[in-house]
Amino acid sequence: MRDGHVDRARRRALAVAALLAAALTAASAAPAPAAAGPGPGGTAPGAASRTAGQAPGAGTAAGDVTARTETGLVRGVRSGDHTLFHGIPYAGPPKGAYRWAPPRPAARWKGVRDATKPGPLCPQVPSSYAPIASEEEDCLVLNVTTPPPAARRPAPVLVWIHGDGAVGGGAFFDGRRLAARGLVVVTVNYRMGVFGGLSLPGLEGSGTFGLQDQQAALAWVRRNAAAFGGDPRDVTVAGVSFGAAAIAGHLTSPGSRGLFDRAVMASGEGMMDMPAGAMGPGVPGYPWYVWRTGREMRDITTEMTAPLGCADRDPARTLRCLRALPVKRILAVPHIMNAFQAFGYGNPTLPALPPDALRAGRFHRVPVLSGATRDEHRTFVGMLYDAVGKPFTEDDYRRSLRTAFGPHARHVEAAYPVRSFPSPGIAWASVITDRMWARGTEAQHRVLGRHVPVYAYEFADRDAPMFLPLPGEFDFGAYHAGDLPYLFEDDKAEPLFTPAQRRLSATMTAYWAAFARSGDPNAPGLPRWAPYRPGERPAYTQSLAPGRIGPVDYHREHRLGFWSRLP
Repeated sequence: MRDGHVDRARRRALAVAALLAAALTAASAAPAPAAAGPGPGGTAPGAASRTAGQAPGAGTAAGDVTARTETGLVRGVRSGDHTLFHGIPYAGPPKGAYRWAPPRPAARWKGVRDATKPGPLCPQVPSSYAPIASEEEDCLVLNVTTPPPAARRPAPVLVWIHGDGAVGGGAFFDGRRLAARGLVVVTVNYRMGVFGGLSLPGLEGSGTFGLQDQQAALAWVRRNAAAFGGDPRDVTVAGVSFGAAAIAGHLTSPGSRGLFDRAVMASGEGMMDMPAGAMGPGVPGYPWYVWRTGREMRDITTEMTAPLGCADRDPARTLRCLRALPVKRILAVPHIMNAFQAFGYGNPTLPALPPDALRAGRFHRVPVLSGATRDEHRTFVGMLYDAVGKPFTEDDYRRSLRTAFGPHARHVEAAYPVRSFPSPGIAWASVITDRMWARGTEAQHRVLGRHVPVYAYEFADRDAPMFLPLPGEFDFGAYHAGDLPYLFEDDKAEPLFTPAQRRLSATMTAYWAAFARSGDPNAPGLPRWAPYRPGERPAYTQSLAPGRIGPVDYHREHRLGFWSRLP
């Protein structure tokens, strides 16, 4: 019987990986835009309007601007009051025999390395919300934006881990808005998809290569921040979506101990499960959105790499074959990148399931700023249905409720009657936002808040600029990753901001900078932000919206009392 249960669990994991990959691909199947906003996994604002060779906010060289890193001199470019350094290697190229191996030190260079243009993106395939591609494996680079000369030195450092897990790169995030608040901002490339998550028996680092790359980048920052005016003893790691989930892993990973002093998690999935059908028709439910056992990661690897013709009883021969393949050949396998948007646990990098470790208090004790958007799941519903010309009907709503909640569907429908919403699609998005995103977000705040200072927020601007080029009408509201243009410079969003939205952006960057300096977002001139205390009812959550910044009863707003009574 036990073997039968194991086989069923393996098949379920494979089905989740394959179908979720297909759903994410289908959700991004709209025509390529002229300019894309944040993708469903937190892709950079405006990423689609730039190529890997274009730097956001690129300035012009006005004399040599150099910094001495541990591997050599780099020459940056001035941009207003800031200096930008692009494409600095923090680890060696993960190619050839080093493909699917832990990151190794970067090689030294002679002379001055040009750091005025972004380095290459890590391998990826295009999507509609980020129609960018790369086949280059020599991609483990980072970018540094320095604060104005008048800012206090040494300056706090903020290291940004982008989301999605299958597309994107650090150079797409323009850090000048945060750097203007006195921070050194570092944005990072890391291995994604199959290149970050492949797993084979006996392969060191299986399922965690992307996570290890991020650790190598954080270690580089500790060693080199001073070269850019940063304080190596004052490092905040921040990320969105898949990047925020990675930070939940770093909080529990032995290899991340001592690499950062504070953490910011935006729309993180670390404590989130997935009801059946939540990510699209046919996608089964799963206990965790981003975490998989080592066995599950190996099974996903077997399934997704089968078309590559490298299967062998000897894992070492399989690995040699896979390492010899051109990147283009690997990327040609359908869904192979999206299928690996997960991290394996039960290994030296992640010894335990991170939610278990967090609940038990076994994590690195640092202050945390964490939150979500008010309408997280509207992004996914819109991209799967109404906004691509496939209206989500009342019949679809009832069918989706039955798929997700079985015998409890009638209770959910009574709590969320379709007549109470502008459309069935908005009703379904509200159900999954509350059940999956808000419940997971509050669970994360609750377990962290028992041991460390936590500052919880909800981004609630329901008129945030949206750039996805979708043919159908849909109200995306305060959508997943819609807060990114308020933190990072974006030449497409900025002209659309109202004066109130500009003020909100200024307040948000001031909060983030204050937190990076002290572990507390409060500062003179800002609305008070009380810490989240698990024992309080309601526990304090700061709502961030144009015209209103202040407390919101997050538990009540998202009906978490109702959801706590259901499985």
